[in-house]
Amino acid sequence: MKNLITLALLAILAVPATSKANETAGLTWYTNLDSVVTISNETKKPIFGFFTGSDWCGWCIKLQKNVFAKQAFIDWANESVVLLELDFPRSVPQSDELKTQNQNLQRAFGVQGYPTVWIFTALKDEATTNFSLTAWGKLGYPSGPDVVVGKEEEKFLADAAAVMAKNPAKTN
Repeated sequence: MKNLITLALLAILAVPATSKANETAGLTWYTNLDSVVTISNETKKPIFGFFTGSDWCGWCIKLQKNVFAKQAFIDWANESVVLLELDFPRSVPQSDELKTQNQNLQRAFGVQGYPTVWIFTALKDEATTNFSLTAWGKLGYPSGPDVVVGKEEEKFLADAAAVMAKNPAKTN
């Protein structure tokens, strides 16, 4: 069942609309929700929100290395989702607007640990600049008896496919 989350993110508009966290290995990671919502709605792809502590979280770094850097994930992500990095670094400076946006999304999704990935869609009310978020499901570092060391991306992509299959409309 879909969860509908309404979130007022007025400060988000101050984050540069073209801000991207990373354009490497064939992936574009955006950092601005407003930009991502526009792209998501234009492309009819859901948002892949990656909550991370990029400079201190060992499991986040491991997820990037063992899953996000693999060609199977890169191909899937480019075809299926719009990537949004929601970073909570300890030593990398961020604007106050970006910190506020990320904290608001962390609260909206109830994120309590890292790494956490939420797949969701969003609509923006232009009159109020509020976002309505529809959560599809969440993912974390692949675990369980069926995870083969060195093939973590296979389990992650299978779990992502299960989340996507529950939401065939792909947009709100």
